[in-house]
Amino acid sequence: MKTISIRRYRHLSAQAFTLVEMLVVIAIMSILMVAGAVGLSGIGGKGVTTGVTSADSIFNEARTIAMGQGAKTRVLVARTLSNNSSENLRRIVVVSQELDADGNPRPNVWILSSRGTLLPDRTYFSQDFSKENHASNSGSIRTMNLESPIPRNFQGEYFYYEFNEQGISDSPGASFIIGSGARNVSDANSKPRTTSEGKLDFGGLVIWRNGSTSVFRSPAQMNISDSVTQF
Repeated sequence: MKTISIRRYRHLSAQAFTLVEMLVVIAIMSILMVAGAVGLSGIGGKGVTTGVTSADSIFNEARTIAMGQGAKTRVLVARTLSNNSSENLRRIVVVSQELDADGNPRPNVWILSSRGTLLPDRTYFSQDFSKENHASNSGSIRTMNLESPIPRNFQGEYFYYEFNEQGISDSPGASFIIGSGARNVSDANSKPRTTSEGKLDFGGLVIWRNGSTSVFRSPAQMNISDSVTQF
């Protein structure tokens, strides 16, 4: 009679997965897949979130410089750069009034106070939704030109927000709105357009009289309809 080794079969059965172990593995894999899907779905909004955070820091910097130097400052957003159209509606810099030998501001003479920042890729300033009076949804953001002796890379036309010598906003309630989209960089005057993956992906802030800011992300807060195609 052939002898069967019980110990051998016990050893083989110990190496196999039980039903409970397999169910646990499947559950863990399902959780990881869901977590990955959620993470990927949120990638489109990171550019806007980062851009709003950077802009908020720039506005605080401009206000601090104004109070520290006792001179007006402006936060500038590139509208039409003379030498680099790819940075239109993305380049943000701070300028301040130049001071004379006695430390007094020179009227209408502006110098760069910081190199500023560049909004993330596919994130643009909205000239349509940024308003001088956000509460009434009225008034366009004012513009100015930067010319020589400003470095060539920064020369061009800009939208601007101004703070006086005390760090007070001269247009309290103005809004700064950015959105995710795409634009034709070969056309210097083209407006950004929303894309299928970034539609209604907007963010921004309001600048109050004392120079402080309030951040918002809801399209309703920014007077943006769900049918917008360009901004």
